[in-house]
Amino acid sequence: MAELIIGLVAALLAVVLVLRTVRIVPQARASNVERLGRYLRTLEPGLNLVIPFVDRPRPLIDLREQVVSFEPRSVITEDNLVVDIDTVLYFQVTDPRAAAYEIANYIQAIEQLTVTTLRNVIGSLDLEQVLTSREHINSTLRGVLDEASGKWGIRVNRVELKAIEPPPSIKESMEKQMRAEREKRAAILAAEGQRQSRILTAEGDRQAAILRAEGQAKAIDTVFDAIHRNDPDPKLLAYQYLQMLPELAKGPGNTFWVIPSEVTAAIQNVTKAFTGAAGTKADTRSDTSTDTEIPAPQAQDMLSGNGHNPEITRS
Repeated sequence: MAELIIGLVAALLAVVLVLRTVRIVPQARASNVERLGRYLRTLEPGLNLVIPFVDRPRPLIDLREQVVSFEPRSVITEDNLVVDIDTVLYFQVTDPRAAAYEIANYIQAIEQLTVTTLRNVIGSLDLEQVLTSREHINSTLRGVLDEASGKWGIRVNRVELKAIEPPPSIKESMEKQMRAEREKRAAILAAEGQRQSRILTAEGDRQAAILRAEGQAKAIDTVFDAIHRNDPDPKLLAYQYLQMLPELAKGPGNTFWVIPSEVTAAIQNVTKAFTGAAGTKADTRSDTSTDTEIPAPQAQDMLSGNGHNPEITRS
């Protein structure tokens, strides 16, 4: 019975000894080993052997890239405005020994260093520069933090400003300014559109007038050529001339109608054509070159055949 108890105790001690001797370190982890309270070495990922009760492995250190989000901190800008800024830090432990023995708590140290550096950087910029210079602030923070945390075995890969919150009054003023800027741009675009529309309309009217003038010129040329080709009789031309005279007398403001001497001669030619009096000669006195004035309604009735022929007086 005693031998059984001794055997069980020996087996238990052997198991404990094996457990204290064999150390398995996961991938992307590291563990510092102290021998009699002094740093001895760093255990690599995989199976490691240590001397039990002499070597003391420390807690595992994560070697992967880590992300830490810090709470918003109040920072004063160069123009004495208080803004709340929260940051996100990406870092990685590169030296487990330095991270364990050079700094007591590297997370807290990095946070405090970030706040201090952020206040120094933001304090040299006004609010507008802070809102538009995030890349500059991020690169400055990363450079300062990477340099300061290098002796702690920490490499800062990236620093990002997650949010920048100005005071409510400043936000309201900024919104009003943006609204006014948008309205200004809209007014400019509307004015530019109207200007372009007027320019295009004027250009279209000019082109239309040119085309109409060219068309009228071509029409006149065609008519003129047709008249000369057909060699019309003067009586026909006089008759066509008289056909247009009633249109001239239709104006509402025409009280007197000035008949040129050519019209008198045309009337005489037409009269001769319809009466057959070919031998009758028109009065060709020296006053035929003068104009004749008659009231427009009477002239219109005379030409249209609706009234009696009034006596035409010469001036």
